[in-house]
Amino acid sequence: MPYTNLVYDKREQTVWLTLNRPHQGNALNLDLANELRDACREINEDEDVRAVVVTGAGASFCSGLDPEDLSSMISDPVKQANAASIAAAALASVNCAAIAAINGDALGAGLELALCCDIRIASGNASLGFPETAYGLIPGGGGTQRLSRIVGKGKATEMLLTADPIEAGEAYRVGLVSSVVAEGDLMDEAEAVAGRIVSRAPIAVAYGKEAVNKGMDMTLAQGLRLEADLSFLLQSTADRAEGIRAFIEKRSGQFKGE
Repeated sequence: MPYTNLVYDKREQTVWLTLNRPHQGNALNLDLANELRDACREINEDEDVRAVVVTGAGASFCSGLDPEDLSSMISDPVKQANAASIAAAALASVNCAAIAAINGDALGAGLELALCCDIRIASGNASLGFPETAYGLIPGGGGTQRLSRIVGKGKATEMLLTADPIEAGEAYRVGLVSSVVAEGDLMDEAEAVAGRIVSRAPIAVAYGKEAVNKGMDMTLAQGLRLEADLSFLLQSTADRAEGIRAFIEKRSGQFKGE
């Protein structure tokens, strides 16, 4: 499917999604949000895809909602709220591992996109935050909920109420990103992480992601039952048998997602 505001690049079993509005700081508008929704649907329908990397063209990851469209919120606030929620829901729905390669500013709706990914890697020049309260708003794409689940209530509340962004080093310290690398090394690091995930058993990766995400909204007892159920289902897969053989034979597993 052709995209205008997005680059969809499938490399073997990894899809690279690049937000492609560099002259606008990859700001999110409804067109880009709808393309993200379509791209994520395309990923979920392709059984060969095992990982997706999301990044931005140019110097920004995503600077937030499109300034040209923000003025329309006065007369039609639902329109822009939908752009943020459509894009966030699309990335959150991806059934394979999702990696955010944060190559610059990830602000507002841009940080919400990163929060929807499973792993976040930032370049040293990245800046992350929610500026919404400075404009009489709050995040509209799940930011208030996902941020607190990752960095904790205290830091999330501070970031949301002050509207002050944090730099990459602070984001790493509070657990918002898993690693910080030099700007020129970001894509190589994202590719390396994606490569390690692609080499793992895909059903197990999907179930591991499901156990963590669904377990966040469960009691410990419920989460343990979910884990046990998913673990039981894995016992009957061909990948599980291959994994045991590979361990015994001291070689890498050759997994087929079966």
